Amino acid sequence: MQIDSFKFYFNFQILIEMENKMENKKMENKAKWQENKGMENKMENKQHYLFTSEVVSPGHPDKCADIIADSIVDKLIIGDSKSRVASEVFVAGKHVVIGGEVTSHTKITTEDYKQIVHDALAKIGYNGNPYFTKQECLHPEDVDVQVLLNSQSPDINQGVDQEDGETGAGDQGIMFGYADCETEDYMPSAITYARILMQKVYDYALENPHQLGVDIKTQVTVNYGCKENFENSKPQNIDTIVVSAPCVSSMDITTVRALIQKLIDEAGLPEDMYNKDECTIHINPTGKYVSHSSLHDSGLTGRKLIVDSFGGYSPIGGGAQSSKDYTKVDRSGLYAARYLAKHIVAAGLATKCVVQISYAIGVAKPTSVAVDTYGTYTKLNDDQLSTFVENNYPLTPNWITKKFNLDKPSADTFLYADVAARGQVGQSDYPWEQLDELEKFQELR
Repeated sequence: MQIDSFKFYFNFQILIEMENKMENKKMENKAKWQENKGMENKMENKQHYLFTSEVVSPGHPDKCADIIADSIVDKLIIGDSKSRVASEVFVAGKHVVIGGEVTSHTKITTEDYKQIVHDALAKIGYNGNPYFTKQECLHPEDVDVQVLLNSQSPDINQGVDQEDGETGAGDQGIMFGYADCETEDYMPSAITYARILMQKVYDYALENPHQLGVDIKTQVTVNYGCKENFENSKPQNIDTIVVSAPCVSSMDITTVRALIQKLIDEAGLPEDMYNKDECTIHINPTGKYVSHSSLHDSGLTGRKLIVDSFGGYSPIGGGAQSSKDYTKVDRSGLYAARYLAKHIVAAGLATKCVVQISYAIGVAKPTSVAVDTYGTYTKLNDDQLSTFVENNYPLTPNWITKKFNLDKPSADTFLYADVAARGQVGQSDYPWEQLDELEKFQELR
C-alpha cells in the first residue's frame, strides 16, 4: 500500500508540474504576442520605408586603384587621342600592380608609370603625412610599382577602328543610365547626401592632416515614409548617417566624434531633410580608427560601381568605367544613358527613368535601347520614349565621343582621374550632365 501511495503521489506531482509548465508557456506566448503587436504598432506609427546608399573617398584603396588607372588613361589619351587602354590596377600593402592592355603612340616608360602612381597618391592625400606612422598609413616613398601591360589584341582592334572611319564598340555589354527628381542634379537622394558628407569630411582631412586621414566612408539612409513615396521619388527625411574616418593616434574617440558631428552639421544637407535630433548618427561606430590605406585593406579597379553610379537605386551594367578608354562602352555607354535619362526627367516626361543600352563588340550601332519610367511617365509611354530615343540619337561610340569630347580630356574640361574620384555621374560640370537638348525633349509634352 505504501508503494501504491508513493506512485500516486509521484504521478500527481508530475501532473501538477506539467500543468504549471503549460501555464507558463501560455503566459510566455501571450507576452511575445503583446511584444510583437507593440512592435507592429510602433512601426506603423513610424511609417518608415528606408533606402540606403554609401560613398567612399578618393583615399579608399578601391578608389586609389580607380584614380591611378584613370591617371594612366588621361596621360595616354592626352598624348594620343586614339589610344586604346584597359589598364587595371591592384593596390595591396605597399605594392601597386598595373596590368592590362595598351595601344598608343604616347610613349610611357616604367619610370613614367611609377611617377604617375606617386603623383596620383600624393594628390589623393598619401603624401607622407608625418602625423601617421608608416605602419598606420601608406607613405609614397615605400610604394613599389610593378607594370605588366601588353598591347591590345589585333582581333579586337580590327572591329573597333573600322576602315570607313566608324568606331565599333570595344566590347559587348549592357549599360544603364538613371535619373529622378529627388535632387536638383536629378540624382537619388541617399547617394547625393552621402557624397555631400564624404566631400565635407575628406576636404577637412586634406586641410587638417594632423587630425584626420583620407580613407573615409559615409552612408546615408533616407526615409520615404512608405513604398509609394519611394516609387514616386518623394523622400521625407534622413533617417540614419554613418561616417567612418581615420584619426591620428593622439586623438581620443570622443574628440573625433565631436569633430565629425560638427562637420556633418555644417555639410549643407537640406534643412527639410536633416534634423540632428531626429536622425540616428554613427561616427566611427567600432571605436577609434587609426590604421588605414592599402596597408590594411587592398584595392582594385571596378569594385565601387554602385558608389560610382546611382547608389543602388538603378540596375548597373556590371562593367567598370575606370581604366578604360572611351571606345569601351562600359564607360561611354553609361554616360550616354545617363544623359538621356536626365533629359527625360528634367523635361517633365517622367518622375524617374532608367535607360538601357546594349552593344555587340565591333558593332557601332546599339543592339537595343530601352526606356523604363517605372510607370511615372506623364504623356508618352515607355514604348514611345524608347522609339524617340532610337530615332533621334545614334548612340554609336563615335557619336558619344564627339558629343561629350571624350577623346579630349584636359584640366579645362574634365579629367578621367577626377571623374574616378568624384563619381562617374551626378556632377553638374561633366559634359554628359549638361541639359543642352532639354527643349527638344520638352516639345514632347
